[in-house]
Amino acid sequence: MSLSPTIKLFLTDDSGATAIEYGLIAAMMAILLLASFALIEDPFGIAFQAIANQLNATNGITTIQ
Repeated sequence: MSLSPTIKLFLTDDSGATAIEYGLIAAMMAILLLASFALIEDPFGIAFQAIANQLNATNGITTIQ
């Protein structure tokens, strides 16, 4: 029993593997970015709050609402 050329081509084609690999890489990068944003959220919040306090000191506003 012989396989048709279309089935042979389907079984030997590995072009979809590249798309899956790129998808996995993109997912890993997204996870790493979200984790790094969580780590730097507090230091940036403190820095921006200090800048806002200095800018608003002349207006009598001390915090960002």
